[in-house]
Amino acid sequence: MQSVREHTTRDVMISKKTHLSTHIQAGKMAGQPVAPLLLRGCAGLISFLLGLGLLPWSAAAAPVEPQDRIIAIGDIHGELDSFCRILRRAHVVDEQNHWIGGSTTLVQTGDVIDRGPKGREAMDLLMTLETEAARAGGRVVALLGNHEVMNLLGDPRYVTPPNYAAFADNDSEKRRQAAYREYSAWLASKSKSLAAIKQPIFPTSEETWMSEHPAGFLEYREAFRPDGKYGRWIRQHDAVTEIEGIIFLHGGIAPALISMSLEKINSQIREEIDTFDKTMRELQSRKIVLPFFTLREIALAVQLQLVEDRSAQTSPDADFHNRLVHLLDVSNWLCMRDEGPLWFRGYDAWSDDAGVEQISKILPPYHAGHIVVAHTVQKGPHIRSRFDGKVFLIDTGMVYKDKGGAPSALDIQAGKFTAIYLDGQDALFDDKSPKSGAKGN
Repeated sequence: MQSVREHTTRDVMISKKTHLSTHIQAGKMAGQPVAPLLLRGCAGLISFLLGLGLLPWSAAAAPVEPQDRIIAIGDIHGELDSFCRILRRAHVVDEQNHWIGGSTTLVQTGDVIDRGPKGREAMDLLMTLETEAARAGGRVVALLGNHEVMNLLGDPRYVTPPNYAAFADNDSEKRRQAAYREYSAWLASKSKSLAAIKQPIFPTSEETWMSEHPAGFLEYREAFRPDGKYGRWIRQHDAVTEIEGIIFLHGGIAPALISMSLEKINSQIREEIDTFDKTMRELQSRKIVLPFFTLREIALAVQLQLVEDRSAQTSPDADFHNRLVHLLDVSNWLCMRDEGPLWFRGYDAWSDDAGVEQISKILPPYHAGHIVVAHTVQKGPHIRSRFDGKVFLIDTGMVYKDKGGAPSALDIQAGKFTAIYLDGQDALFDDKSPKSGAKGN
């Protein structure tokens, strides 16, 4: 057993912000069995041929992975190259990034996008691996992170210029000019309401608007709409899942949420996103907002509308009014609030004693033995096991290479939890001998 490594939380925090549990039996797919005797025979034959020099080293080096294996990877944030390297290190993909994981279940706990340069490519890879893994008897489980939800709701604060540029094409400039004309007309229609506000809250010059909407911005926003390629894909994702008695999610289940089942957590988040989509469609049809408005602009436009409704001679539509008020409360929705499953950081922040007590209350209602989360970057950079091996924090900041971050994966099989790094691995916990593990408490 290697020496215990000390881990504390890196001071990399996200600033204050402005779907359906699947009980998966990993790797138990019909038509997949390979008898242990046959495996031993194949391994022996490969060793024999290797010894004779009749097989290339790459053929012999590829490990035969056992069934019921789970690989969990945390925040990617557009760091495609590091993501691919750790997938290869975990023997999930080959050098061409095609699935070789067999019956392995790959869990990605959200935050594929934002910050780093290749969020689109990372999503494309996961979408391809979903198909390839299913054909091989494996599975890819992509979960929601807070950054996926932010993009669905139109909060682009962490979208970088390269992210937008990846969506630009030869017609981007024409679209920008057309969108600006549409925006100018909308702004003119709101001149009376805006005149009552002392400081401008929307861009008033073409130069400012264009700088805030670079080439690719419009295409990016369109791709994350309900009918967009990535918007459709992300909206299918759950926030939390349970596999073989292990709960996986992005942030964590706070003590205040244990009255909600995993199914309820997921269904409520899905309902919130669906409510947002429906409200946006009606806002657009009433010319209150434009399709490319950000969440901030949507909120400001809704507030203007409520002001206009109050000064109108006719009574406003009560149902529509209530939905607008609900939209303005978005920061308190389950998918967006600090104590929600996509934002919670308690597992990292709690003291050892407090955490042991809290986790002992959180796990039993779900009949689970462990929780695996990401979201909060760990120092080292090493995966951190806490509270007697009940919690694993797996975000090691692969996008923060300049600050010491590095990619990692959590390998789970036969009750053993092992951290995989590019330069080695570290046994963290073993269900069969818990006292000998539980590193990083």
